[in-house]
Amino acid sequence: MENKGLLFIPDISGFTQFVNKSDIEHSRMIIQELLEKIINANQMGLEVSEIEGDAVLFYKFGEPPDLAEIYSQVEKMFCDFHKHLLSYDHLKYCQCKACVSATNLSLKIITHYGEFTGYNVKQFNKLIGKDVIVAHQLLKNDIEQHEYWLVTKNLVKDNSPAGLADWMEWSSSMKQTENGEISFHYTQLSQLKSTITSETDLKLEIPEKTKIFSFTREYNTDIITLFHASGDFNNRSRWLEGVKSVEVYDQHLPRVGMKCRCVMENESDVIFASSYSWSDERIEFSETDEKKNFSTYFLLEKISDTKTKLTIDFYIKKNIIFQFLFNLLQKKKTAEMFRKSLITLEGLVKEIKLAP
Repeated sequence: MENKGLLFIPDISGFTQFVNKSDIEHSRMIIQELLEKIINANQMGLEVSEIEGDAVLFYKFGEPPDLAEIYSQVEKMFCDFHKHLLSYDHLKYCQCKACVSATNLSLKIITHYGEFTGYNVKQFNKLIGKDVIVAHQLLKNDIEQHEYWLVTKNLVKDNSPAGLADWMEWSSSMKQTENGEISFHYTQLSQLKSTITSETDLKLEIPEKTKIFSFTREYNTDIITLFHASGDFNNRSRWLEGVKSVEVYDQHLPRVGMKCRCVMENESDVIFASSYSWSDERIEFSETDEKKNFSTYFLLEKISDTKTKLTIDFYIKKNIIFQFLFNLLQKKKTAEMFRKSLITLEGLVKEIKLAP
């Protein structure tokens, strides 16, 4: 059995402070998404030993990989991690501390080559060996900025890990342990963030549309409670007339691009969250069906701490034949559906209880 290989540990920097100062449920979901991004960015055929809270322990038995190959893996994980954070920051619905401060998170990566082996505990494959301990000890060091790539001398021998990228500036250091000194090189990865762009214009809205009708109603509740009542897909069947049930396609935190299937009596529609903007006094969001035939725009305006005005504007795509058929067959029914729904929504806002 092979007993030598690469140990590769990406560790989320700022995790402890993030969790301690944030909503626990949303911070959990954000970290879960980030860990999934890290695992999905694996292009070296690394094996996952375990997820260690805010880190993933990867390994790969065999000869030491070329340092350029390892750097390619480091770059992809770091960039995918920050691309996801950048995208979420632009598209997110929620404004809680966890969601707002998620962009402060970063990634440090420990790479070490040494001796270790595995053993199974039920479905889990655990690693054991002195070099597993060494790799974990290196997570705690005196490097000031916490978005770096650390390489032990086992991977570079006596050479400096130069020539991988022009912007890299390598430093050397060591960590004193009870078993002796561990020498390593490290370079900051911050420069990579300047190259990251995120696709935030998902083009989910109808390019040309016409407004069919508009409804307004005031509610005796704060703007955030009304937003959760009206905007949360999971609440849709509780107030929107005709909707029997809702299937939310993913259970990640709400953002532009999320979708659900609304099941009615004889049909179902796939709906996308197609736009969103937020301020303390005003929240706007829209939803568009998958075929881009209909869009519903929601405008919530704060009147006071306990009173909010909701305006719903309903649009259809600009097409003479489609407009004629809608006006003939669906307009009256759809208008009545919204009138009843806004009355039903009044009861729902009284039931919504948000965490303090």
